[in-house]
Amino acid sequence: MAQLEVKNVSGQSVGTVELSDEVFGGEVNEHLLWEAVKWQLAKRRRGTHSTKTRGEVRATKKKAYKQKGTGRARHGSERAPVFVGGGVAFGPKPRSYDYPFPKKARKQALRSALSLRMQEGKLVVVDELAIAGGKTRVVATALANLGAPQPDASALVVDAKDNEDLVRGTRNLRASKWLAPEGLNVYDILNHETLIVSQASAKAIEQALTR
Repeated sequence: MAQLEVKNVSGQSVGTVELSDEVFGGEVNEHLLWEAVKWQLAKRRRGTHSTKTRGEVRATKKKAYKQKGTGRARHGSERAPVFVGGGVAFGPKPRSYDYPFPKKARKQALRSALSLRMQEGKLVVVDELAIAGGKTRVVATALANLGAPQPDASALVVDAKDNEDLVRGTRNLRASKWLAPEGLNVYDILNHETLIVSQASAKAIEQALTR
């Protein structure tokens, strides 16, 4: 079990917490991190791109000219892809870019991302993320005390969704983001410089990712 310093929102040390080596102190698998990020970005693609085929474009169906004797290639419709305004051959159509990614691999990728932040010293555990009034400036001050000054540093703040003041206070931060423990993912961890987690959320993540 690894011991990590616990801070308050003022940045002062208030104790220590023991975190599982399996979740926060494991080996960092860079290839698995890449696979997880690729899968997440593929899932979020809307896939609404669409082109018209020769059966969907608006043009006459009349044969442009006679079959033989013109010296030109044979054509039966001006909707063919070779004509300007004709349909598109093998063009994109709406589809889903999602593909299966094993649940075990997802969990291991998340462990790798957490272990990476732990090794870099960019994992900050806070005893309680109590933000009075839910003001953005109060959240920004707290993040600066915890080593992520706004708006220069980006931070991923993880705490329960019933902490409405924190959720409201982080909404207007340009570089930082709030997530509930159950929504923690590889892409957001890697996309932010610092990971700030409440002590209760750290234990919830540890329990969810322990085999």
